[in-house]
Amino acid sequence: MNFWGLWNLSFGFFGVQIAYALQSANISRIFATLGADPHNLSYFWILPPLMGIIVQPIIGTCSDHTWCRFGRRIPYLFIGAAIAVLVMCLLPNSGSLGMSVSTAMIFGLFMLMFLDTSITMAMQPFKMLVGDMVNEKQKGLAYSIQSFLCNAGSLVGYVFPFVFTWFGISNVAPKGVVPDSVIWSFYIGAAILILCVIYTTAKVHEWNPQEYAEYNGASAEVKKEEEGKGDWITLLKNAPATFWKVGLVQFFCWFAFMYMWTYTNGTVAANCWHVDMLNANATQTAGYQEAGNWVGILFAVQAIGSVIWAMVLPQFKNRKVAYGLSLLLGAVGFAMTAFVTDKYVMFIPFLLIGCAWAAMLAMPFTFVTNALQGYGHMGAYLGLFNGTICVPQIVAAAIGGSLLTLVGSVQSNMMILAGVALVLGALSVTTIKEK
Repeated sequence: MNFWGLWNLSFGFFGVQIAYALQSANISRIFATLGADPHNLSYFWILPPLMGIIVQPIIGTCSDHTWCRFGRRIPYLFIGAAIAVLVMCLLPNSGSLGMSVSTAMIFGLFMLMFLDTSITMAMQPFKMLVGDMVNEKQKGLAYSIQSFLCNAGSLVGYVFPFVFTWFGISNVAPKGVVPDSVIWSFYIGAAILILCVIYTTAKVHEWNPQEYAEYNGASAEVKKEEEGKGDWITLLKNAPATFWKVGLVQFFCWFAFMYMWTYTNGTVAANCWHVDMLNANATQTAGYQEAGNWVGILFAVQAIGSVIWAMVLPQFKNRKVAYGLSLLLGAVGFAMTAFVTDKYVMFIPFLLIGCAWAAMLAMPFTFVTNALQGYGHMGAYLGLFNGTICVPQIVAAAIGGSLLTLVGSVQSNMMILAGVALVLGALSVTTIKEK
């Protein structure tokens, strides 16, 4: 497949990632603004991965058995994107609909659940399209393109609140109400998402079952027989060892990044804006909201670091070395955030964190899809593999409040814990054996 064919396979990922970036950078800010206690912030992050671990295998399995005039994976992509657009218009308005604080939080939780589920539903087909239609030699390049588009989308989504504030849209609001700068970020992100998905739908022609069987060196009858075998438990029992070893690395990586999304706002507000985060009214201060905008800039810097590092990764001859080194650089970045007090110097640790993020987006699926060649059930396996993304987030969210108490309720200390988790992830890379 030529470069632009690979590009078109993943282009819609740009819009999906804008939505994901807006979610990851602003959810803690939204719920803190609504009145959530910092010790409870991690609990608000349990629902998204919990829904993901349920939805992703279902989408993968169903799309394995789907074929219609619109394709195999693309129908799920389009439905997920349509739901995401609707929810993106509702979630940031949780505090603006005249509800009480508790009702607004419950409404926001349900919107977050639907948002993450729909984003996941839109995101999964892109990974499956590469697994379906790209050969082993090109998969590294294909997932690197996907990583580039992912980080470019993240960059746009992260800077939206800062840019809209610069244009004069209000960055402060009455108590319990999300600022207009955040609300409009979600609106514009939703519009870009649907446009990108329409582009992919128009440009990508999925193989029909006969073409798929031909390109994968199997008859349609054999392929049909393979797809009829095995439930999820059976598939997991028969999964290659690489599936589980990469899954272990994934556990430590996503555990770490869950704490970045949850506690960066509080860390930056305390370290760079000197906001007393132990004060009950800390989230109502202008300093906290300014820090929230700056977190978007820092996440954008992380995305820039990821884009740059994604171009470096294919130059490594040994993928395991590239994977492990990337995670170690990210670990250094996480630890540094706890000690940096200048908002511009904070760019350095987030550039390093971007190196880990680039590897997390590209490396695992390269290892796993290559290991799955000949196993069949590509969609189901990739859906199940996404459990290695969801489970660590659920675990991290469930124990986040307790760990925060153990480290003195200082949110920057949670970033150090995230760094330790990435070191363990880098060590786990050594267990992977690549054919």
